[in-house]
Amino acid sequence: MLLVAKIEESAAYAGVRYDLGANRWSDGSLSPRGYRFVDEFARDGTTPVWRFAFGDAVLEKRIWMERGANTTYVRYVHVRGTRPIDLDLRAFANYRDFHGNTHAGDWRMDVAPIPGGVRVAAYDGARPFYVRVDRGVVAVEHIWYRDFLLVRESERGLDDRDDELAVATFRARLAPGESLTAIASDVAPEAVPIDGEAARVRRVARDDEIVAMWRAAQPEAPAAPPWLERCVLAADQFIVARPIANDPLAVTVIAGYPWFGDWGRDTMIALPGLALATGRSEIARKILLTFAAFVEDGLLPNYFPDGGDTPAYNTVDAALWFVEAVGAYVDATGDDATLRALFPTLAGVIAAYARGTRYGIALDPHDGLIAAGEPGMQLTWMDAKVGDWVVTPRIGKPVEIAALWHNALERMARLARRAGEASAPYEALAERARMGFERFWNVERGCCFDVLDGPDGNDASIRPNQLFAIALPFSPLDARRQRAIVTLCGERLFAGTGVRTLDPSDPRYIGTYGGTPRERDAAYHQGTSWLYLLGIFASAYARAFSDAAGARAFLDAYDDASRDGGLGTLGELADGDAPFTPRGTLAQAWSVATAIAAWHDAPQRARS
Repeated sequence: MLLVAKIEESAAYAGVRYDLGANRWSDGSLSPRGYRFVDEFARDGTTPVWRFAFGDAVLEKRIWMERGANTTYVRYVHVRGTRPIDLDLRAFANYRDFHGNTHAGDWRMDVAPIPGGVRVAAYDGARPFYVRVDRGVVAVEHIWYRDFLLVRESERGLDDRDDELAVATFRARLAPGESLTAIASDVAPEAVPIDGEAARVRRVARDDEIVAMWRAAQPEAPAAPPWLERCVLAADQFIVARPIANDPLAVTVIAGYPWFGDWGRDTMIALPGLALATGRSEIARKILLTFAAFVEDGLLPNYFPDGGDTPAYNTVDAALWFVEAVGAYVDATGDDATLRALFPTLAGVIAAYARGTRYGIALDPHDGLIAAGEPGMQLTWMDAKVGDWVVTPRIGKPVEIAALWHNALERMARLARRAGEASAPYEALAERARMGFERFWNVERGCCFDVLDGPDGNDASIRPNQLFAIALPFSPLDARRQRAIVTLCGERLFAGTGVRTLDPSDPRYIGTYGGTPRERDAAYHQGTSWLYLLGIFASAYARAFSDAAGARAFLDAYDDASRDGGLGTLGELADGDAPFTPRGTLAQAWSVATAIAAWHDAPQRARS
């Protein structure tokens, strides 16, 4: 929910007023134009820092959130000057879903004064929230500012107007060296300290703690490139609380900001990089136990609806990624107690796939591979759908599903032995899957088919999905074929900060991701470059060429990406065509996670 949209600053100094905010309005105009006074922007750990310069004065602004709370601090410091700054802060409120827009009409919120600020209740029964400052005077307001223009929504063919309610203006005089802290929270004021310096120290300590845990878990971390530390810090933003009925301390992973919730596939792919490589195995354990409780018919939820409704299970790969995540967790921790607790769920996944479950997911006894799919349903990670149109249906036997199935069986054989369970059934299925995987080799193109046994036969599209058959811990491919695939994908699909989802020579290729929802969904997996696939490519390269240093050199593309799209983090997408303009979410969990994991795992992959 969007509760506080912004705090807009205006500063009076030496008799001159400087409006420091910036808004774009529905007629295309910009007012005010406060960006003209931004002298410097930087990041301090995970905290963004602006420096506004006017006259001989410098005003510093920082924004950060309190860990584990819906509480945001905004702190201003008069860094330099010969006179005091008279600072006005106007707080704009809203109360809408993060996908929505507000067209206020005659909507009147309840805005009431409290010590140092205001209490806002959007309507009867709405959760109240509070905006206050640690000094100065407060003027309560109720003024709608109408028709802010949302430029990205314009580009996407969506509703691009939004109204925001000014609820208060705070005024204070700052002498050189003095500070002011504003706080926005949905927690009652008496429970939230407003000491800005103490809150800043807590934020810095948290950043230091994250880096220290990572360095303790990874002895080579001090030699890591700067972009990797940025990713380690960014990883923390995706791990959030999701209390459930039988576990109020349950934890999950947000797939991406600002518009994704928690997705089973994304969570399991991201888990090793977000939690294990960063030295937070207890978080990994909690996530695995949380998701295990939601397995049904051998399937892990594809996603949890934002409103808390029944999870959707339309995914063939999430449960197989779950098996891999558990295996990675056990490798990292040696936690046999958690393995024994999870083993019945893991065994249930394999049994359900072997006998057949929802959406046509079933083992083909003739080749030992998993078939999946039915008309109108998207089950793999290439899941774009517009109305009834599934853009990349991939019905049949997708190559990465075959690779994941083989990998899961190899994992299960080893986990079974460790848990004191019978391993022979898994060993037999794994060998059958390995032999069946031979069917994927396309002699004519020197790579793998993308899908076998589809409605129109075998799909020879050149896509990155075959890289998973090399990047996963257990590969069904020999070294010669691994090198051929990585070479081909490097030549045809490598795209700067990511890997394209389709060969540019394919007539279906779309090199720019943009336009209306239908146009964007049509391009989503038809050429668009995905940043997380660069991590998969690097892992595959390390194994295929036994070259850890070379793999890490590919990953250095993340340096630019972490300073271009979402600052200090990694986004979701980029155009398939140069200059590979960032698109999609500004911060994507599996992009950050596969970058971390691929860098740390490169030496091991190169030896395997």
